[in-house]
Amino acid sequence: MFLKKHINFMAKRKIAIVFSAFLILVSLGSLLTRGLNLGVDFTGGTVIQVAYPKAADITNIRDTLTKAGFDAAVQPFGTAQDVLIRLPEQEGTNKVAEVSVNVLEALRAVEPNVEMRRVESVGPQIGDELRDQGGIAMLLALAGILIYIALRFELRFSVGSIIALVHDVIVTIGFFSITGIEFDLTILAAVLAIIGYSLNDTIVVFDRIRENFLKLRKVNTEESIDTSINETLSRTLVTSLTTLIVVISLFIFGGEIIHGFSIAMLVGIVIGTYSSIYVASSSLLVMGVTREALLPPAKDDEIDEELDAIP
Repeated sequence: MFLKKHINFMAKRKIAIVFSAFLILVSLGSLLTRGLNLGVDFTGGTVIQVAYPKAADITNIRDTLTKAGFDAAVQPFGTAQDVLIRLPEQEGTNKVAEVSVNVLEALRAVEPNVEMRRVESVGPQIGDELRDQGGIAMLLALAGILIYIALRFELRFSVGSIIALVHDVIVTIGFFSITGIEFDLTILAAVLAIIGYSLNDTIVVFDRIRENFLKLRKVNTEESIDTSINETLSRTLVTSLTTLIVVISLFIFGGEIIHGFSIAMLVGIVIGTYSSIYVASSSLLVMGVTREALLPPAKDDEIDEELDAIP
């Protein structure tokens, strides 16, 4: 344990609540007014994979397609020679074939040896289905978490964990709405991973809170929660920093294809660490969780012993 100083987190909980409310309002406001910049996976469109004889210049390919009139997302795919081009949905029955030919012609005007590897069309119906199933997956995950924590701890603990998870999801998705970064299936996968990561941190803190509720009988609820957060703070920060190092490495060296995933994880880890300390723990105080709610019912002989011990 490298942190020995006792930090009074709960004394600043009102500031944290105001800050979290601000983040949620800004995120919801952006989602309602701007929405998300949904990728081809959700909106439907055309995916074209091409191969270059040598390492492809992504910036040059993007500029070439823009000059040719295509609103395309270009990224490396697997190797330095393979490139994945994503185009929004085109109208017309033969548009997919026409667009793929036109894209190849535009690219061959700069590099004659470009080869077409595959062309796939994702219809809007499939995109809607993927979007709906992704939303259902998140709702089912939250429902399962609610049941699990209610059984392991207490109902108000489960409500607190769900509040923290909803906070993390809204703020993370709101970030993509504000920045306009394309939201695709890899980012949706990152959001689901963030739910699991944040939940793990929250359960560690909740487990220590429950333990200290039963052990620290001469302190009030706020002090017990503060002690629990401080006792788990080193573990929380070490885990978060280690994960951040890995995610930053993915962002720098993983290529553009996983930039969205890496950004979502970066935002989610920071917000998840913050929410496990402030949002989840503060919600316990707001809901009035006490030590008595976790104590097992006393037996008659135990009550008699306690009464006899009273002078």
